[in-house]
Amino acid sequence: MTTPLEGQSATTAPLDAEGPAAPPRSNGELVFVEPWQSRAFGMAVTLSEAGVFTWPQFRAALIARISAWESAPVKDENWNYYQHWLDALQDVLVGQGTVSADEVTARTRTLARRPPGHDHPHPR
Repeated sequence: MTTPLEGQSATTAPLDAEGPAAPPRSNGELVFVEPWQSRAFGMAVTLSEAGVFTWPQFRAALIARISAWESAPVKDENWNYYQHWLDALQDVLVGQGTVSADEVTARTRTLARRPPGHDHPHPR
């Protein structure tokens, strides 16, 4: 079963309510443990809505990533739904030539070099 995102038609980006592609929820609300998770979620939805790829393409890539992990989980690697989400987004974008794997790798390295708190100029 899928449900549309809030304020969207069922044809835009329906989210699975159950099954392997269903995002984590608590009391029916989406759950994001870290800020990057909500950003990855938003990127996929926005790019789908913009017509960069179809939601069924993304959903299939997400299910494939989850199935691969379930078939052969890496020792000492905890389950992380949104890591699979992000990997599926990369698979779709690289697979259709929107970005290259080298571009993704270079950007990942650049972001990883940022110091903790780089985007928070004021001490907490």
